[in-house]
Amino acid sequence: MFRKLAQAASAVFAVALSTALLGTGTAAADPARPVLGGGSGLIISSESGQMSEYAIQCTLTTIGHDGAGRLVGLTAGHCGTPGHEVYAEQDPGAGVLGRFVHSNQDLDYAVLEFDPGRVTPVNRIGNLSITGVGAPAQFPNIVCKEGRTTGNTCGLAYGDIFASSMETWSQMCVMEGDSGAPVVVGSTLVGMVNAYLAIACFGPEVGTNMTTIMGDIDSRHGIGAGYRPI
Repeated sequence: MFRKLAQAASAVFAVALSTALLGTGTAAADPARPVLGGGSGLIISSESGQMSEYAIQCTLTTIGHDGAGRLVGLTAGHCGTPGHEVYAEQDPGAGVLGRFVHSNQDLDYAVLEFDPGRVTPVNRIGNLSITGVGAPAQFPNIVCKEGRTTGNTCGLAYGDIFASSMETWSQMCVMEGDSGAPVVVGSTLVGMVNAYLAIACFGPEVGTNMTTIMGDIDSRHGIGAGYRPI
C-alpha cells in the first residue's frame, strides 16, 4: 500500500495560525521576508483565504526562476490544487507568499508562483544544497532528501524498478509532511518525495524524477517553463 505524505495541521496549530494571520488589533512591525528553499516546510490553505485544521503541511522541492523571470517553486501535486495559498511553516504570520498555479495529479507535482517581494529564496536548507537539476538516480547511487518532518536522511537508490520512465525508488526515511521534499545526488536535484510503501521510514520511498517533471512543465509553455533553481 502506498501512502502519500501530505500532513494535516492540527486544530490547535490552525487556531494559532489564524490568530497570527488575522492579528489581534495591535500594530506590529513588518517581519523579515521568510527564507524558502528546497526542504522548507510549507502550509497550504484548504480553501482560498481559509486556514483551518484541514490546512496541509508539505515540503518545498525547489525554488528559482522560470524562463520569464517569475519566482516559482515545486512541491507534490497531492498537496494542493490551483488557487490554494502557500504560507511558510517557519513564519505563518508573514501571510500568503504564493499560490498553486498548476497541479499534475498523474505525475504528482505542482507548480507554485511566489511573490518575489515577500520571499527570500535560497539554494540551501539544513544540510541540503541544490546547485542544478539532473538525470534520475540509478542503483547503487546514494540519494538524500531534506523534509519538513524527518529532516535530512539518505539511502540507497533502487532506480526505476517497474521501468515507468518517470519514478525512482529508494530506501530513505520519509513520513507525512515530507511530500515534495527534494531528492539529491550530491547537490544535483534528481527527484521529489511523493510516497512510501507500507511503513513510514521503513518502507521504500518513491518519487517522480525531475527530468520527467521538467519535461512536462516545459511542454505546457506556461508558468514554470524554462525553470532554473536559485
